[in-house]
Amino acid sequence: MSDTTAEAPAAPAVTAPVRGGGPESLTDRLRSPRTYAVLIGSLLLLVLPFYLDRFWLQAGLFAMAAAIGAIGLNMLTGATGQLSMGHAFFLAVGAYGYCVLAGESSTENGHSLTGLGLPTWLAAILAVLLAGAAGGIFSPIAGRLRGAYLGIATLALIFIGQHVLFNAGSLTGGYNGRAVPPLSVFGFTFDDSELVVAAVPFGSSEKLWYAGLLALLLSALFARGVLRGRPGRAMNAIRDHRIAAGVMGVPVARYRAGVFVLSSMYAGLAGVLLALVFQRTVPEYFGMILSLEYLAMIVIGGLGSVAGAVIGAAFVSLLPQVFTHYSDSLPLVSAPGTGGLAPGEASRYLYGAAVVAVVLFLPGGLARLGLARTKKPKAPKNPAVPKQPVAPKNPGEKS
Repeated sequence: MSDTTAEAPAAPAVTAPVRGGGPESLTDRLRSPRTYAVLIGSLLLLVLPFYLDRFWLQAGLFAMAAAIGAIGLNMLTGATGQLSMGHAFFLAVGAYGYCVLAGESSTENGHSLTGLGLPTWLAAILAVLLAGAAGGIFSPIAGRLRGAYLGIATLALIFIGQHVLFNAGSLTGGYNGRAVPPLSVFGFTFDDSELVVAAVPFGSSEKLWYAGLLALLLSALFARGVLRGRPGRAMNAIRDHRIAAGVMGVPVARYRAGVFVLSSMYAGLAGVLLALVFQRTVPEYFGMILSLEYLAMIVIGGLGSVAGAVIGAAFVSLLPQVFTHYSDSLPLVSAPGTGGLAPGEASRYLYGAAVVAVVLFLPGGLARLGLARTKKPKAPKNPAVPKQPVAPKNPGEKS
């Protein structure tokens, strides 16, 4: 009997590209729903000043400033694992640093205010660097402490900052604060002088809208580059396992100190933008509650994510504005000063509950919801490669 077996046919050469496998092409990225959503959102943000009133524009500017500060805190706390309770201190350094550097010496509310009278664009840059220098002074402590110990140490900055802001009247104006000089860049001033664009009058809020968008875009792109590059991998290694990161050659103390300085500069930029929007700095605003709000932003949005910082900042900063605007029609919420539940208190209760809900049910934050929807399905098997047929056995061969 012949014991020859049927020969299996050779698999044909694969010429078609494998769908779903390998890196995504540029064409696929441009055609993705996420790209369309980004383009539509960007266009919407650009045209909003032509349709929104001053209240909502200021609320959006508050959200932009909060997003910039939250991105910096997220790099420190979310990506590196360093808890900071003193973020509001560096916002105050940026805001008051801009006022002192750009303002003129004058007398206001019984205080002889000191001002250097520098060009406002230069004062804004120097105020950000001043906040970074303040973070650099504290960075040796930040490089050696971690966890709750660093949180307690940075909490001291709030008390020191509040004491200085209330008592250094020549710099801060005391309890009543001091006026903020409007920003001027190449002769264009971001003030309330009317500018008509497409039959729409542009005031300070409309003008600052585009400056805030540009600052937020540059801040987000820089942070994204840091987190996706080699420094970001080192920061994540320090957060996940400090000792292992040190064994692999990561200078742990140096990275911690450097990220603390970078986070302080982000806070300084947010403070400058806040001062320009408020048009007056008040010491009471830069207190412990503001630092807690920034921690709530990054927890609700998503730790270690630039998009999460922006989403959380928008949620926490816009909520009081919405409650204030619709306090007459919302249950249990009343206008400020009427004796009921104030919009600010109601918003704190709500995003406090949101923090608990996120920690319990959505550890990745609100940013993970969008990622889960846009996550690609697993790559299907290549239909161009047929299965290898099994050779039939010889009928005379024992199994």
